[in-house]
Amino acid sequence: MNTSVKTIALVAGEASGDLLGSHLIEALKQSMPNIRFVGIGGPKMQAAGMEIMFPMEKLSVFGFIDALRHLREILGIRNRLKASLIANPPDMFIGIDAPDFNLDLELVLKQRGIPTVHYVSPSLWAWRGERIHKIKFAVSHILTLFPFEAAIYENAGIPVTYVGHPLADMLPEVPKRDLMREQMRIQKQNKVFAFLPGSRKSEVRYLAATYIETARQILIKEPNAQFLVPLASRETRTIFEDTLWKLEAQELPITMLFGHAHDAMIAADGVLVASGTATLEAALLKRPMVITYKMLPLTFWLSKRKAYLPYVGLPNVLAGKFVVPEILQDDATPENLAQALLNLVGDKNAVAELEILFGHMHTQLKQDTAHKAAQAILPYLNDFTATA
Repeated sequence: MNTSVKTIALVAGEASGDLLGSHLIEALKQSMPNIRFVGIGGPKMQAAGMEIMFPMEKLSVFGFIDALRHLREILGIRNRLKASLIANPPDMFIGIDAPDFNLDLELVLKQRGIPTVHYVSPSLWAWRGERIHKIKFAVSHILTLFPFEAAIYENAGIPVTYVGHPLADMLPEVPKRDLMREQMRIQKQNKVFAFLPGSRKSEVRYLAATYIETARQILIKEPNAQFLVPLASRETRTIFEDTLWKLEAQELPITMLFGHAHDAMIAADGVLVASGTATLEAALLKRPMVITYKMLPLTFWLSKRKAYLPYVGLPNVLAGKFVVPEILQDDATPENLAQALLNLVGDKNAVAELEILFGHMHTQLKQDTAHKAAQAILPYLNDFTATA
């Protein structure tokens, strides 16, 4: 049995990557106990045993303008990390999402003979499809979360493995909604809405006032409505709380939660969710939703101009059509959002159809992702001993 210690460098840029990375680290350790993990990650990856070289929060920027503001600092981190990895070459590099940061690193390291794996396909099907040429030179193997992505890389001659989505492994296929409402002491007759304004501070700043005013609009037609607002950090909670005070809305039946986003969605009749991974979470929890987003006008214009698809929410992307409403930017008024939520929640047939559709998505995405990803990665580590 080979007892030499292998070193894998990983880089994750935000919370979803931290989750993927932590699961992957645990799966790799099961097959190869003698692995050392270093790089950029968050608290979950650190708890799984990774040595953090730079804090992940430094890479968590939002949109083109935010990225430009922090470009000098981000490039400085990448250059220092690159110098460190060249001076002390790892046995493998794994970039978890964050393609703008990771692909350049992967290109340099692969040229130096280090196997490079990119975990989470960039959204080539949505915009900037030309990146596939860079990926071909930069990546030894790519791991995709969605089944339709694998064919894109196969056609380009890039080694690829579809591994499914870890959320489909984690979340219950049949959520216990009545039990959750009982645990949260929610009256059965009340309409409950989960409002998810995003995990980044910039997202919550853009959306907090709109969400609060949407609650006001819903209460006009549903006086017994309750609103659950999970917030990812102390900073985002403070932003939302300050907005409540500024709008003199403290009397609204809004319950802010530290985390517990899944609990809030399970308990809810409907979900108002910022575009991103949370839209997939809502789908996997079989909840009807309205997707919304707001950002700087220039960022929105640039994103829309480069987009290939008419939709941005993952449930719609996976379905290949609009199955839930998307109300974005200037259209995302409290009146429009409230009406869309009430219309959707009030249509029992539509809700039932969504539950069936989301059930099919769950089955397709449930692949034991971390184990499957580990098995695709292990052959690139020389002389490894796999126990799985």
